[in-house]
Amino acid sequence: MKKTSTRLADGRELIYYDLRDDTVRDAVDRRPLDPTVTTSEVRHDDLLGDSVAIASHRQGRTYHPPADECPLCPSEGERLSEIPDSSYDVVVFENRFPSLAGDSGRCEVVCFTSDHTSSFADLGEEQARLVLDAWTDRTSELSHLPSVEQVFCFENRGAEIGVTLQHPHGQIYAYPFTTPRTALMLRSLAAHKDASGGENLFDAVLERELAGERVVLEGEHWAAFVPYAAHWPYEVHLYPKRRVPDLLALDEDARSEFPQVYLELLRRFDRIFGEGEPPTPYIAAWHQAPFGQLAEFDGVTRDDFALHLELFTIRRTSGKLKFLAGSESGMSVFINDVPPERAAERLREVAS
Repeated sequence: MKKTSTRLADGRELIYYDLRDDTVRDAVDRRPLDPTVTTSEVRHDDLLGDSVAIASHRQGRTYHPPADECPLCPSEGERLSEIPDSSYDVVVFENRFPSLAGDSGRCEVVCFTSDHTSSFADLGEEQARLVLDAWTDRTSELSHLPSVEQVFCFENRGAEIGVTLQHPHGQIYAYPFTTPRTALMLRSLAAHKDASGGENLFDAVLERELAGERVVLEGEHWAAFVPYAAHWPYEVHLYPKRRVPDLLALDEDARSEFPQVYLELLRRFDRIFGEGEPPTPYIAAWHQAPFGQLAEFDGVTRDDFALHLELFTIRRTSGKLKFLAGSESGMSVFINDVPPERAAERLREVAS
């Protein structure tokens, strides 16, 4: 992998990740852009104990542009985009309309490929590995920023999810705090460690799932399963079999096997609802240990946390979505219409 960092016309950082070491990236952003101005602010909710990002400048962000005006495609002739070069393998750049900025963190866009019409599931294994390497590199770089406590790499896919740019891409949020979902995991981890005399909860969950009926696929170094208490109609958790706290700690064996396992998982998602159905909308979310202090979680260290990816769709059956209505949105109590065992069975049925 070759990494080349440059700046866009408004001062934002852009990084090319290339498969070939001899690739030269010297294209200049020719757009007449004013410096980026953001109004991002993080406010703490005293009752719930969580935080909300207030980012009014995002109201003006790009919204469903036609394919020939996509800002994530390479620049070509006089059609100038966020990527100055005429081609690329993988690109990461600072979001022009970030939810988090400055002392409130940082937001980045990850372009998986220059092919506007493809998806992550269409990538070859070499390209998928390059994306993994980019996620890992950005996790490392962002973790050293003084305002960052947790790094979250994720992909929103599909208009039903709220995606406004159809080009295959994901995002990275670098939060100035430990996210509420991670804090819940850490509290459960601490409670289980205390109650069991030192057993790791992530290890116990993975061992239980591998011995049960909800395994979707399993490699030498990775395992994917539908969790016992799945919140979403089709939800899969992907774990490295050797517990590590973050992407940085994956060994080469796990990195090498990841593309084939993850690509197969994504391709199965697209076959859940049968032939002729539109691509399955999904969210793919990497959970990594925070980089800040974990003193409030009673004896838990970063090494106790288990890196994993959670992949889920909001489509519950053909042509129907799972909406977060009163119980889910009002009380955070999910109601799942698809038994996790049946979901796992279906995801095994649609194997390549």
